[in-house]
Amino acid sequence: MNRKETIGLIKGLLKGDPTADDLIRWRQDQRIGVKKLLVQYDKQQEKERHQNQAFENRLVFEKQAWQRGAQLAGVDEVGRGPLAGPVVAAAVVIDESFDMTIVHDSKQLTEKTRLKLDQELREKVVDFAFGIVDAEQIDSLNIYEASRVAMRLAIESLHVPLDGLLIDAMTVDLPLPQEKLIKGDDRSISIGAASILAKNYRDTLMKDFAMQYPGYGFERNAGYGTVEHLAGLATLGVTPIHRKTFSPVKKHLK
Repeated sequence: MNRKETIGLIKGLLKGDPTADDLIRWRQDQRIGVKKLLVQYDKQQEKERHQNQAFENRLVFEKQAWQRGAQLAGVDEVGRGPLAGPVVAAAVVIDESFDMTIVHDSKQLTEKTRLKLDQELREKVVDFAFGIVDAEQIDSLNIYEASRVAMRLAIESLHVPLDGLLIDAMTVDLPLPQEKLIKGDDRSISIGAASILAKNYRDTLMKDFAMQYPGYGFERNAGYGTVEHLAGLATLGVTPIHRKTFSPVKKHLK
């Protein structure tokens, strides 16, 4: 054992890319502090192996397309359930170089993680675009059809040519081959990436609306029917961004 290797030094080296010889030597080190560091290191390595394998599993549909020279867009929407605000869809195209293993269904990520990923996602994908359908259109169409329209708008706003679509549990009115994937945001990396971008984009919109329409807590509830939101409806009434066909809103219409 090299006593010059302090625990602090080993800790720093473990955060990098330690060699096999380094690990063998440190595993022979009897210091409790070193043993604890190695336990933590092994747990992190196992977590990364699991994350990498899960990432590969969620690339199956994209890889099949790439093998035949096809380019797909993953599509997802957010905002079906809220009482206020638009439904927002995102369409995302990735290629073989995409390596963000942490990308997953947005509902399985914390807000902090989602926001942290946003800029890197935008930089690493081949292309992305959004489609937005506002509350008035939702009331006119119904939320299911409004979601399909938002998806179509997002797809049509992409700049790259497409050979097909991967869509979370829906199809859209476009003449492209489409794979309708139940729980697609958990089964496809490109759909998962779309869910993250769409969620972040819509949350930002709702925070802007919170400044325009204070008293409903839109910056916290994103338009969902929380106690704070319902109390705001009862005392302040219905705003232009409320979905007037949704039953909790209907009773407050004059």
